[in-house]
Amino acid sequence: MKILNVNKFYYRKGGSEAYFFGLADLLKENKHEVIPFSMKDKKNYDSKYNKYFVENISYENMGIKEKLSNGAKLIYSVEAKNKAKKIVSDCNPDIAHLHIFQHQLSPSILKQIKKNGTYIVNTVHDLKVVCPNYKMLNNDEICEKCKTDKFINCFKTKCIKGSTVNSLLNTIEAYTHRILKSYDYVDKFICPSQFYSDKFIEFGIPKEKVVHIPNFVDTSKIKPNYDFEDYFVYFGRLSEEKGIKTLIESMKLIKKSKLIIVGNGPLEEELKLIVKNNNINNIEFVGFKTGIELENIVKNSKFVVIPSEWYENAPMSIIEAMSYGKPVIGSNIGGIPEFIEHNNTGLIFEAKDSIDLENKIDTLLNNESKVKEMGRKARARAEKLYDKKVHYEKIMSLYNELMNSGK
Repeated sequence: MKILNVNKFYYRKGGSEAYFFGLADLLKENKHEVIPFSMKDKKNYDSKYNKYFVENISYENMGIKEKLSNGAKLIYSVEAKNKAKKIVSDCNPDIAHLHIFQHQLSPSILKQIKKNGTYIVNTVHDLKVVCPNYKMLNNDEICEKCKTDKFINCFKTKCIKGSTVNSLLNTIEAYTHRILKSYDYVDKFICPSQFYSDKFIEFGIPKEKVVHIPNFVDTSKIKPNYDFEDYFVYFGRLSEEKGIKTLIESMKLIKKSKLIIVGNGPLEEELKLIVKNNNINNIEFVGFKTGIELENIVKNSKFVVIPSEWYENAPMSIIEAMSYGKPVIGSNIGGIPEFIEHNNTGLIFEAKDSIDLENKIDTLLNNESKVKEMGRKARARAEKLYDKKVHYEKIMSLYNELMNSGK
């Protein structure tokens, strides 16, 4: 089978890219042909399909004039549409598996892919299809004002980084693709969490187009470690919605053990200042880590904390931690509670409640035998539910269902 694997970044930028490349490897292992379609970037991995990639564009540090002049590309990229037409015409894939493609590639590619007779599935790593700012988060609070296509609320509340221009462009984008019915060309939306499946249906995506398939890890390549050193860990982006401030607040009264914070992001310097000003001596920032460095930090820890305060989908950090035999303490928001069996493979705490989080951390710090027991159960759960073999069977079942549907 030929699969067009689509993501706007062709390098490992975050969790969605980890899945994008992991899926490509999994499909290749099983003798399928994988054709990438992405955006050019100096950080990209080599690909013989690079000639089809769209030219690089970043909207992160643009001024107002640049944003306005490039707004048309964000909303509807003619270049991406034409490149998509070319690659599906030349390669004739059976399935197009999309990941994050909005803005740099844009939904303009969907109609062109479908015109070729290619079936389209989209693993949704965020809420962009139903929410202009992709997080359902406004001023650090959960926001569902755009439900039933009321996207004008994005502009009214300046929910894209407090910016009138950004919010206007994303509002126009959302309405444009509702009018064009761009997302109607997607045959199936794959939601890695049941929470996202339910939320997509609640926000108007037809139930028959939504399927729940969790993310995966290759447990055969991860050796669990049920022993540990005297620390626990957070690893991920250092941004407001991730709940790091709540985690740091909970550390004020925790005197035993140490918290290692792995990652970088916009809050990094502010968080370090909070720690310094509050004389919290058992928190260590180690910056962004990957590969063996990150693996060693996680596998030698006591447990992992996921304190998010937004509608998390299916954090890879949870199933990766479980694969290493580590319990996870996670907030009760979004898809997080689905992956943690409370008091069995980890603990659930009330999101934004630093006292509850402190109590849950203390519970594990004061019971090392419980940590080991939970770690073994976490590993068993990862093998049973989130291993690559399980994932491959579900993905192929979906692909075959579409190929046999005769649409």
